[in-house]
Amino acid sequence: MKIHGKNYSAKELRKRVGNMDQIAGVRTVTLADGNEHPGRAAIIKTGAGLEITVLLDRGLDIAAASFQGKAIGWRSTTGDAAPQYYEAEGLRWLRSYFGGLVTTCGLSRVGAPDTDSANNGQGLHGRISHTPARNICVQQYWEKNKYLLKVTGTMRETSVFGENLTLTRTVQTALGEKKFWIHDVVTNEGFRKTPLMLLYHCNMGWPVLDENSQIIAPSRIVAARDDHARKGQEQWDHMEKPTRNYQEKCYYHDMAPGQDGTVTVAMINDGFSSDTGFGGYVKYNKRELPRFVQWKMMGEQDYVCGLEPCNCGVEGRDIDEEKGLLDYLSPGEQREFHLEFGAVTTREEVEALKKNCRSIKTKYVNSYLDFVTGK
Repeated sequence: MKIHGKNYSAKELRKRVGNMDQIAGVRTVTLADGNEHPGRAAIIKTGAGLEITVLLDRGLDIAAASFQGKAIGWRSTTGDAAPQYYEAEGLRWLRSYFGGLVTTCGLSRVGAPDTDSANNGQGLHGRISHTPARNICVQQYWEKNKYLLKVTGTMRETSVFGENLTLTRTVQTALGEKKFWIHDVVTNEGFRKTPLMLLYHCNMGWPVLDENSQIIAPSRIVAARDDHARKGQEQWDHMEKPTRNYQEKCYYHDMAPGQDGTVTVAMINDGFSSDTGFGGYVKYNKRELPRFVQWKMMGEQDYVCGLEPCNCGVEGRDIDEEKGLLDYLSPGEQREFHLEFGAVTTREEVEALKKNCRSIKTKYVNSYLDFVTGK
């Protein structure tokens, strides 16, 4: 493996350190300041410049990710609010939405709140991101010539007379890596058929996102969510500078997968001509997550573009149900999801991403309804 520009075997590397945390490792901490308290986190460093913060009390979501000191994900003004600050009604989910590289939405609800959310608590984007993990396991060990770094935990979304779903998540990387993986297993542990809505809110922020940054994606169909998003629809992949009073835009995409079923979507800034470029990507399996939403928000401070693999829409559960698009888990059924995230740091990597998309001709449709009905 290559560490600090030189190749080492596991044996030779171990000769040079007393404890592997001199190079890489996982450190668990308690967050003690302000509305973070008393949240727990695992901070993972790979020794190659990748550092990620996993919130153990917030669904094992990725609150922050950086490579060689450069942030990949966006961070909101709320900070890493502990789960007791969750407000379920209406749009109040936003009061504790830290952004981060990954915020998980679901498990039984994604998107717009119910009209009666003030009484039933079925608000924006569901509860799983505010659920603390149980059975937390931190592993750091050699497997042949690889030093693996893993954090695993299980979250349960349940209610008396309601759903009983679990999400077991493993966040994994290794010494020398500039990428990491999420492996999720969702299980219906109840005895009734239950809706499954799952969306990975992958939030690209500065300096990955900046004026003239571009999305590279194998998008064969793009549909605007509403009339506002239709204005400038063909510029969905081009980013603007932070703009005062910007109104968010959402687009639905149909992605063309590779032969292995995977899709890679990247956000790349424009500096590669001067060797200062930087980007980030998410890779997922379309057989597991057949749909994709883009959230384009070019506002001041709220400066973010969400790349969101999912199995649902964001109009609300009632809309998906009405259109016959709502996914379900049968009693005892289990579903797996695999995602990869990483930094893009070379022109060769950018060219490889573009090569995979050059044969894709993007078609634009007028509405979400046209998109979901295939018109």
